[in-house]
Parts: sequence; structure tokens; C-alpha cells
Amino acid sequence: QVQLVESGGGLVQAGGSLRLSCSASERTLSRYVMGWFRQAPGKAREFVAAIKWNGGSTDYADSVKGRFTISRDNAKNTVYLQMNSLKPEDTAVYFCAAGTNWFPLSRNSYGYDYWGQGTQVTVSS
Repeated sequence: QVQLVESGGGLVQAGGSLRLSCSASERTLSRYVMGWFRQAPGKAREFVAAIKWNGGSTDYADSVKGRFTISRDNAKNTVYLQMNSLKPEDTAVYFCAAGTNWFPLSRNSYGYDYWGQGTQVTVSS
């Protein structure tokens, strides 16, 4: 059982930056594909970004490409999401997830086995 805990969310003005972290209890995090998803009020959960086991490959939703960067430090059992040039439409609860499937399943919530509890990101205009 992998336990994931997100942190780093908060309130930021449009154009600002935040860095989310996802810490895992699993010492062998390197065996998992890690993903970030988000869910805004009244909307379905949507894919944001994913990173392969060794960090060699990444994938982004078109809406965040060029603004967000996913990275991982397997030695620290942590995955990051650096979010720059934030927009009000980025406001959502952000979740990290761990799974064993790469693209295309890594773009779908069904491709993940473990989820964190989420962290709120609010971008004001």
C-alpha cells in the first residue's frame, strides 16, 4: 500500500507560481509512474502531467504545457509539480497518483492505483 501526501497548495495571484510536492511512503517509488490530476468544483477530474519511473519521459495536458513542469526525486520519494504563469482556470484541488501504466493510460485516472488526499490551489484574477 502506497500512501501519498500532497503539499504546497495555496492562494496565488494570476501570473504567479507554486510548487506542489507529493511525498510517498513507498521506498521504491521508482517502480511507479507518477501523475498529477486536478478537479475544479462541478467538473470531472482531469489529467495534468505524468512522469515515467526514472523521470526519463514526461507528458502534459495541452492546457498546462509550457507552464507546468513535473519532476521526481526517487531518493527522497517525492514528486513535484512546478506551476508557473498560473491562471484563474488553474484553480482546483490537485491530486497526485501512483500507478504502473505509461501512456496512454497514464492520462486516465483508471491508470493509477494510489491517490493522495489532494491540495487546494486557488488563483485569483
